[in-house]
Amino acid sequence: MKEIKCECGHVNPPGTILCESCGKALTEEAGSAKLHDMRYDGSARRSQTYKKTPVDKIWNFFSSVKTGVWLIVITLIASALGTVLPQTDYIPSNVAPAVYYQDQYGWFGKLWYTLGFDDLYGSWWYMLLIALIGVSLVICSLDRFIPLRRALANQKATRHEGFLKRQRLYRKMDGPIGEETYAQIKRKLEAKRYKVLEEDGNLFAEKNRFSRWGPYVNHIGLIIFLIGCMLRFIPGMYVDELVWVREGEKKVLPGTNEQYVILNKKFTVQLYNKKDNQNFEAALNRIGNVAKDFETDVVLYKQGAKHVLGEEAPLKKVKSYAIRVNKPLKFGGYAVYQMDYKMDEFQSMSFALEKKANKKVYGTFKIDLYHPKSEYDLGQGYKVKLLGYYPSFSGFAKNGEPETDSYIPNNPAFLFSLISPEHPKGEKSFVAIRQTVEPLGKNDYKLAFAGLETRNASALAVRKDETLWVLALGGAIFMIGVVQGAYWNHRRFWLKCEGGPVMLAAHTNKNWYGLKKELEWVLEGSGIPVPVDRQDKKNPGKKDTGRPA
Repeated sequence: MKEIKCECGHVNPPGTILCESCGKALTEEAGSAKLHDMRYDGSARRSQTYKKTPVDKIWNFFSSVKTGVWLIVITLIASALGTVLPQTDYIPSNVAPAVYYQDQYGWFGKLWYTLGFDDLYGSWWYMLLIALIGVSLVICSLDRFIPLRRALANQKATRHEGFLKRQRLYRKMDGPIGEETYAQIKRKLEAKRYKVLEEDGNLFAEKNRFSRWGPYVNHIGLIIFLIGCMLRFIPGMYVDELVWVREGEKKVLPGTNEQYVILNKKFTVQLYNKKDNQNFEAALNRIGNVAKDFETDVVLYKQGAKHVLGEEAPLKKVKSYAIRVNKPLKFGGYAVYQMDYKMDEFQSMSFALEKKANKKVYGTFKIDLYHPKSEYDLGQGYKVKLLGYYPSFSGFAKNGEPETDSYIPNNPAFLFSLISPEHPKGEKSFVAIRQTVEPLGKNDYKLAFAGLETRNASALAVRKDETLWVLALGGAIFMIGVVQGAYWNHRRFWLKCEGGPVMLAAHTNKNWYGLKKELEWVLEGSGIPVPVDRQDKKNPGKKDTGRPA
């Protein structure tokens, strides 16, 4: 495609509608229009000029505002669908997600999982949608910013008559204007902070051009914000994990690349007392215990390097700290918050092997509910084998198998084989809280409950966010663009005095009423008519008489 040379001598890029220098219409359509489309001052946009190669088609696809809107709509719909069922992080950890969703929600759960909605915000296709929105924003901005900047950079005082006639605010005078009147108009325009340019006796005044870049500043802010969102999926940039740590237990803090270990020394909780404030008495009687304050005394360790494969890494103490609500433990960019607690969680259960006939006890044993053994030897030929362990027994399946819905021992149940000299092959016994089932008939031996040990557990949230400054920067830039485009408007005024009849024209990208009031003040007392608004609905038939308004 060849460049277009205007009669004024300016060479315009292919696809230009209005000459970038003088504003003359370069196409029949622009020349026959009642008013010029001044959105980009008639400059050539790449998407409307080149349409043949694959690169052109890709560029044109993403430069469309409709494409950007549809991408945003699809992303919003996908985000909404991601809240229909719980995400993977919120289902029992001891159940495979594929099995869980199908068992709990049927065919819909299976389809939901197959489409990747179980980990929506970390899925590749959701990240792809975010990336495509970013690509659309970049191409949309470049497709419009470059021609607009080129057009506004070529602003001149001398403009073609056809350009001035096709402005929304326009007036033509019969006679010339005097030097004093010209100087008065110039002085008033400068008083209104217009930047005035004079050329061959013609005048051009402009102000607030920077407001035209508001939408593009918005796009830059959005792009930076999207980059910040995508950075959250880079390991180490964003961590938001929950870990339960029981009293006396050490746990590796998730999200720290196994560098830090925390020890729960003690958990304490302070409850509201009716004696503290009588106003609370009625509420406490109705609700029960209410936590006033709770904290976890912890010791933070940092793991050293392993010297031998399989050896436990040495721990170096970092600090001791009492984590309270809104008073987190902070270290190395991480913060550990007190989120929840659980009092009197089951730790171990003791049982006694007892003969039913004479109630004689042949030994006792203790089961660690977090690390149970497979066999407990009571001596003299008496043993107890653990055939099945169900930490949170929820009932029996259709096939008769016991089920558990969590690895936390909220309601522990066990399937034992009770071995004795009389029964060397063992007697089967299913034992749960307040429930004992002998699936193969009545047994000679039973397990009697002998004791329970509990401990408190604390839920700690491990958080780290290296993307906050990126998100804040994107948000701040976006708001600057909003203010820039909302509270200012680009105003231009042309006064043609040489080479023909005197013409006045004005244009703004918005707030035409404000521009007209401003021109009334500028032209007041000059005897020059105020330009007519071609789209004034109150006076649709008003003609240009050339007399002062």
